[in-house]
Amino acid sequence: MAVTVLVVDDSAFFRQRVSSIINSDPRVTVVGTAENGQVAVEKAMQLKPDVVTMDYEMPVMNGIAALSEIMRSCPTPVLMFSSLTYEGARVTLEALEAGAVDFLPKSYEQMTPGKGRLEQVLIERILAVAKTKNRSSDGAVTGPASKARQETAPARTPIGARSELRTTAPRSTPAATGRPRKVPQLGGKCSLVVFGTSTGGPVAIQKILTTLPANFPVPILIVQHMPKAFTGAFAERLNQQCKIEVREAKDGDRLRPGLALLAPGGEQMMVENRNGGQVRIIAGDERLNYKPSVDITFGSASKHYPGKVLGIVLTGMGADGREGARMLKNSGSTVWAQNEASCVIYGMPQAIVQARLADQVLDLSEVSATLTSALGC
Repeated sequence: MAVTVLVVDDSAFFRQRVSSIINSDPRVTVVGTAENGQVAVEKAMQLKPDVVTMDYEMPVMNGIAALSEIMRSCPTPVLMFSSLTYEGARVTLEALEAGAVDFLPKSYEQMTPGKGRLEQVLIERILAVAKTKNRSSDGAVTGPASKARQETAPARTPIGARSELRTTAPRSTPAATGRPRKVPQLGGKCSLVVFGTSTGGPVAIQKILTTLPANFPVPILIVQHMPKAFTGAFAERLNQQCKIEVREAKDGDRLRPGLALLAPGGEQMMVENRNGGQVRIIAGDERLNYKPSVDITFGSASKHYPGKVLGIVLTGMGADGREGARMLKNSGSTVWAQNEASCVIYGMPQAIVQARLADQVLDLSEVSATLTSALGC
């Protein structure tokens, strides 16, 4: 059965073009369009689509207000369209915090016929976003149908890329077993923490970093799949909310405890164990799908800090981070993965679990406390 989509945009051209792209693929179909946020809320309640694509700048009711009302009255996965500007980034981060699942850059030029890559990405994102329909904003499965599946099936089919089956069961969480988690003590074995994430990552990273103490004892690196225009705004937002310092990484930045460096979009972040530890920012190789790439940063950290890295893979599409995690493990370092139940998209963590690289599989709500306890802070 095709995934149903409600297309929301004040531009008649954009509504028509997005609808045309969607209807060109038999796996998805447009069930309605809306020219402003108020109509979007009404049609979402009436049509109950699987996914809503939403613009921000609209008359009557803007995209954030419409998104908030949809999340309140008829929770539906929302894919935001965003301009590649600082203001667009700020609004998109607000939308993700309000409940949007993912976003795509809005470009009239790229929406002209014949731009096959954008058409493919739009369809892929809609299909991925649709799989989150029975999940709450923090990743928990909701709704009577999903409750019945949980009660009757001990191992659900993971949410993520293309019918991937779990080949090894993740370690149980305290919520599942009723037993307190035995916290691994990393102490002097950890000189660097590196997060890797994609879809759902901004909210997950925010939830973790905002609860870390100001005296967090080791440096942090963050690789979040994001456009160049967004990473600066994301780092600024985190820095305002966190006790630790957070900023977008620049070439030559020194690593130090209590500082989190976010890889800039469109480039790669590597690490060197000299001058007390520093990052190198290099141009993103066009042959690589991800810029920044978790594999690149994990691999670099494994080389320069063998046995001294904690790599944490959070929610996201695809498998970026798996090969880098393998390098970390081969060097004697530790790898954690987010569990399926708390992921928006169980793709990147699933790849870690399937490859048997995860030393711990944690609910998002456990990551911060487990991390601070493991490091003795």
